Amino acid sequence: MTIYQTLLTIAPSLQWWQVSLMALVAVLSVMGIVGAVLPALPGTPLNIVALVIAYFICPGQISTQMLIALIAAGVIVTILDFVAPIWFTRAGGGSKRAIWGSSIGLVAGLFFMPMGLIVGPLIGAFLGELSEGKHAKKALKVSLWSFAAFVITTGLKLMAGIVISYYCIAAIYAQIAT
Repeated sequence: MTIYQTLLTIAPSLQWWQVSLMALVAVLSVMGIVGAVLPALPGTPLNIVALVIAYFICPGQISTQMLIALIAAGVIVTILDFVAPIWFTRAGGGSKRAIWGSSIGLVAGLFFMPMGLIVGPLIGAFLGELSEGKHAKKALKVSLWSFAAFVITTGLKLMAGIVISYYCIAAIYAQIAT
């Protein structure tokens, strides 16, 4: 039995389009959480789209204030994901090459999952700083700062994704139960 058939069996009062959109919300929620750790997927934006769909297909299950608060949190986390690596690398005394190296290392790390996601940005920032003519000790410090930004933003994206997904799934569950 498919998810669609199961939902129709559980809640026969739902229309086919409601069931389809509920399934889409569930898929987007899961993809959003996965996207928190995989840079190839825009995790938090996918969670926000799922939340907006859930808000409209499950009327009254998510308050407007909660919708606004979760969207604001998601937007802030998304912005931080772009600016935190620059801030942290700069805080560690890094150059533009270290920032670029960290970004390139992150993309290269996708080919060596899962450790590549962790080690890639670290090595990339280190090599970027070395190419700037800095000593290895200084390059290591910068790469550790860059790595800290990666860990913190990944954690924030993961937390935001889980919280937003919880509200989406809870809204669907409550809608089906009524």
